[in-house]
Amino acid sequence: MTENKIEIRQCSTVEDLSRCVALQRETFALPEIEISPVRHFIVTEHAGGFTLGAFSGAELVGFVLSVPAFFGNEKFFYSHMAAVKRDFQSSGIGAKLKWAQRETALTRNVKFIKWTFQPVQARNAFFNLEKLGVIIKSYEPNYYGTDYATLPEQTKKIGLDSDRLFAEWHLESEKVERLANGETCAEKDHAVKTIEIPNDWNALVKSDVKTAAAEQTRVKKEFQTAFAEHLVCRSFERSETAPRYLLFRENSL
Repeated sequence: MTENKIEIRQCSTVEDLSRCVALQRETFALPEIEISPVRHFIVTEHAGGFTLGAFSGAELVGFVLSVPAFFGNEKFFYSHMAAVKRDFQSSGIGAKLKWAQRETALTRNVKFIKWTFQPVQARNAFFNLEKLGVIIKSYEPNYYGTDYATLPEQTKKIGLDSDRLFAEWHLESEKVERLANGETCAEKDHAVKTIEIPNDWNALVKSDVKTAAAEQTRVKKEFQTAFAEHLVCRSFERSETAPRYLLFRENSL
């Protein structure tokens, strides 16, 4: 990784958007037919969405795509893709992109963004819940179909469903505002339920697919039970042995 300053700016040219397509191929474990083409980015922009890129000098090293969406009278953005070049990961670029995404959304009078992530990925869970301040109320089993991008180097079917959690990012909530200003925001209430996940999901899948599938099923059932009880996930505890989600009463928000 170079020492160049990272610049976040909107990607609008065909050249920049073509770089986003190339970065997908490098970052995601997807067949070519699943790669979003340049025309998808262009149509998204002209429909009211936007793509933000992270640049190190002239090199595109990350991007986030925001798709315009609505439900009833509510308008929001669906954060369809976020990617960071592997040599630049773990350097804060993902956070820079997400906070710039928030700022851009707010300038367009949009106050809500949502996206999905794998429930069993501890690193993503911590980032979304503790660094960005999302809340979670929905679990979607097999969202994209079986064996969808389970591992970066996956080349064969292994029978794992693509379960996803929906991250809800309320851009003007107290917690998000404080995190955006670089402050901490610890939960005041006590969690009423916790859901433990594997510390290293990818390693578990590689070593024991059967156990990984059983763990995924357990996590799914625990989340479905919690959400049926109207609990809300608002926090995540990191651990080398037992990372876990923390769930709270909905009326304690």
